[in-house]
Amino acid sequence: MTDKSLSVLIPKRLAPHAPWAALRLRISERRLLLGTVDLTIVGLALWLALATQPGLSWRAALTPLYLRWFVTLAGVWLVAALIFDLYSLPQAAHPRQAVRGALGAGLMTVIVYTLTPWLTPPLLSRFLFVVFAAVTLTGLALWRFAYARFFTQPWTKQRVLVVGAGRAGVELARNLSQASGVPSPYRGSGYELAGFIDDDALLQEQVVAGAPVWGGHARLLSLLSELQIDEVIVAITNRHAIRPELLEALIACAEHGCRVTTMSALAERVLGRVPVLHIGHNLEDVFPAQDDVMSRLTAIFKRATDLTAALVGLAALGLVLPGVALANRLGSPGPIFYRQARVGRGGRSFAIYKLRSMVPNAEAGTGAVWAAQDDTRITPVGRWLRRTRLDELPQMINVLRGEMSIVGPRPERPEFVAQLAAAIPFYRARHSMRPGVTGWAQVQYEYGRSVEDARIKLEYDLYYVRHVTPLLDLQILFRTVAIALQMKGA
Repeated sequence: MTDKSLSVLIPKRLAPHAPWAALRLRISERRLLLGTVDLTIVGLALWLALATQPGLSWRAALTPLYLRWFVTLAGVWLVAALIFDLYSLPQAAHPRQAVRGALGAGLMTVIVYTLTPWLTPPLLSRFLFVVFAAVTLTGLALWRFAYARFFTQPWTKQRVLVVGAGRAGVELARNLSQASGVPSPYRGSGYELAGFIDDDALLQEQVVAGAPVWGGHARLLSLLSELQIDEVIVAITNRHAIRPELLEALIACAEHGCRVTTMSALAERVLGRVPVLHIGHNLEDVFPAQDDVMSRLTAIFKRATDLTAALVGLAALGLVLPGVALANRLGSPGPIFYRQARVGRGGRSFAIYKLRSMVPNAEAGTGAVWAAQDDTRITPVGRWLRRTRLDELPQMINVLRGEMSIVGPRPERPEFVAQLAAAIPFYRARHSMRPGVTGWAQVQYEYGRSVEDARIKLEYDLYYVRHVTPLLDLQILFRTVAIALQMKGA
């Protein structure tokens, strides 16, 4: 197959679009655009509502009040947006999900903001509230629908060239080609695959995973302009095996202003996961920088917030305990609490505390097994406890004892750890920090019931280990609250 015949494999959408080049948005730019327009809409809604009241319309004397009111509004909106996961690009790219999430977050913002005293303007009339709500909900719905329709078009996508048409490159290509489907986590990420580069002569001028292999590394630099490439992705698992001439070609791409990244870095950016099957023995892709003063400050702050949150959680446990005890006695007599061995920091085992959600002695005849969907061992009360995550409240005792944190990788049972560590690369790396009552994997992925599920959840856990910050913890907590309120817990 010649270069000329290969050219017909380029979709028309990959033809040069110089006038639209500025609209080929990166992931960070997409989230910034969403957040900026969202805040502009809710701010404009409040401004218009205040303008309906002569005593509240803006004038210089009201500037300090306006600052307080609008800063508070921005804070309330950001909390609501995190709870409804509005800056998830797959959700933002799906019109129905995007509009539904925007309406939910907008309604929550209007209600919470209106009911907040002192920090918000006085509600002088129902008309002010109606204007604020109507403009907020209508504006957000229209904007999010427009984004899902127009900012997911090919001319807004970053064009990528993948180096390596092997197993890792093929998996990446398939993920990108399926990005139009709702389940695909790459949906809305804004990437358009232009093809492959591979030095294997048997693959050159062939079609792999629906994309052309344009040739070897010698063509890399020329293809940047021919295909208007924004980013080159290296899909070679063992980066130490990259030959010097390919490395020089990649450096030349960077020298000419093209971004060069690895497949593992792309997965972190798009999926919020560390792809353990595609990082080889590259330890720097698993562990965070050790000599970092912020990591020490984060650990101190994390422990202080853990202790505060644990005391609040124990108070909440005291409120729900009488009702749970009564319901258990009527529906499934037995102990209220349940103790189970789990593996924590440093691989040490400890006893975790939970409100019992299964029948007594649920594993007496089977031994340790993963809970299944619609597990018959779960009691009616236990199902409700799991869906609302209330069964985790006694773990505040573990948090106070320093065995757990509020946020972190969920601790696994010792019976499964050896099996999972043998089957999944880097599994024990999740034991480098305290396990959590909730975690990044819990809000990003469904309940794990297999080794494959455990691998995906590990990838989320390793992402958390690498990127732990108070802001990420806050996002996880808000998402956990949303899951509990929607009763989507496992």
